[in-house]
Amino acid sequence: MNKSLEIFDSTLRDGSQGEGISFSVEDKLAVVRLLDELGIPYIEAGNPGSNPKDMELFREVERCKLKHATLVAFGSTRRKGIRAEEDKSLNSLLEAGTSVCCIFGKSWDLHVTEILGTTLEENLNMIRESVAYLKSKGKRVFFDAEHFFDGYRHNPQFAMDALAAAVEGGAETVVLCDTNGGCFPEEIKEVTRLVVERFPEVKVGIHCHNDSGVAVAGSMAAVEAGAVQVQGTYLGFGERCGNANLSTVIANAQIKMGIQCIPEENLSGITQAARELAEVANMQLPNTTPYVGASAFAHKAGMHADGVLKNSCSFEHVSPDVVGNERRFLMSEQTGRTAVLRRIHKLCPGLDRDSLEIRCIIDRLKQMEMEGYQFEGADASFDLVVRKELHRYSPSFELVSYKILDEQPVDDTGNSATATIKIRVNGQLSISAAEGDGPVHALDQALREALAQFYPRLEKSRLIDYKVRVMDSGDATAAVVRVLITSTDGKRVWTTVGVSADVIRASWLALVDSFEYKLICDREAKD
Repeated sequence: MNKSLEIFDSTLRDGSQGEGISFSVEDKLAVVRLLDELGIPYIEAGNPGSNPKDMELFREVERCKLKHATLVAFGSTRRKGIRAEEDKSLNSLLEAGTSVCCIFGKSWDLHVTEILGTTLEENLNMIRESVAYLKSKGKRVFFDAEHFFDGYRHNPQFAMDALAAAVEGGAETVVLCDTNGGCFPEEIKEVTRLVVERFPEVKVGIHCHNDSGVAVAGSMAAVEAGAVQVQGTYLGFGERCGNANLSTVIANAQIKMGIQCIPEENLSGITQAARELAEVANMQLPNTTPYVGASAFAHKAGMHADGVLKNSCSFEHVSPDVVGNERRFLMSEQTGRTAVLRRIHKLCPGLDRDSLEIRCIIDRLKQMEMEGYQFEGADASFDLVVRKELHRYSPSFELVSYKILDEQPVDDTGNSATATIKIRVNGQLSISAAEGDGPVHALDQALREALAQFYPRLEKSRLIDYKVRVMDSGDATAAVVRVLITSTDGKRVWTTVGVSADVIRASWLALVDSFEYKLICDREAKD
């Protein structure tokens, strides 16, 4: 089995095709730096022939001074009926100035005859001549065989001929693409094995889409069959249902299979890299993402929590420390006393389980749960409750008053709410007003503005999720509501909770906890 694996990240090209994903040039440079720091060998920076933004990136990326990664320019084979040297797309790859080019070509006869509208022979010439042209210009060439597995299923001879044409042209690596994402791992493994045996003189790679939910499994199956390069996106997002999630592939290969993907000392950084990349992409990292998600090592059931505390491998397949994540015990009615105590001991390790302080904390938590609080998904608020009960909490600001004006603009555009807030910090009064898309947004903006002069580092934090839960629908509009707010500063992600019969009041309580938690973490990090 392979002892090393080439990771080829396509976040900036394939990932940017995902719904809701849009990168500026500066965003793309930030992603390049992040992936390079992690130790990703290949970063596909985009298609310089498709838009000016991608070409600008290739010009600007020289500022990054990469330490680990090789930048790759992506494009297609030449168009039908012209010479390779006359093709604008191929020449734009040369202009990008990268040492490696990755070009895709058709390996499914259906696409050749019905999509390209040309002959099978011409398609093979397009592949062979395009690779040879780039090779003649001193470029290393990877060939992505688009729709390879569908093509092999319908016409195995032509699919193999497409790979042979790329090899004849001088391709260093041929990459088998499950472009439609409909191939199961068993088929991917068997076909990859056949390709590895057929072309021992070149490297074989795999590129899986996730339309059947098995992109990672398919990638791992291909590696077992001899593939030495895995293409995907670091967080798995991309066109339609996305691509193989490389953060999962890296952890699977390096931890479970003993195949090195990134420098060993960087493995503990994959969780932090995932959070930072999600921040740049302006998306929320799904809690259930393997290895790097907030719920990857979260335990709720009392039996599970007790088992992990006694022996972590009883309910964890790897230690969270290995990937830079952390174990969490979710506070709920299903959580055992031992798990609650362990959470408290993280803040105050010297407390005895039978101490008065511990009993007071547990009694306070029970009382709050009766009022409608739930700390299962609000670790930050839980920590603040513990600090308050132990008299280890000093508020960073004091609310004097706030006022919300909610209105509907005549033309149904623009901001719909205004918030005025008055706070006191170390005896100094600060008054601020702000507009927002709704009362909570306006309140958030006003509070940030009021605190900015005292705590400028709050500028880096932002809300990324807001949920309202009605506790008893029988009370209709008078019902108590629970508000959960999730925030991030690009490095940490935390959730806070507020409960009240007034949704604005509940939102305010969760909002205050969010700011207080951020300021406490920053203060302790400096200490």
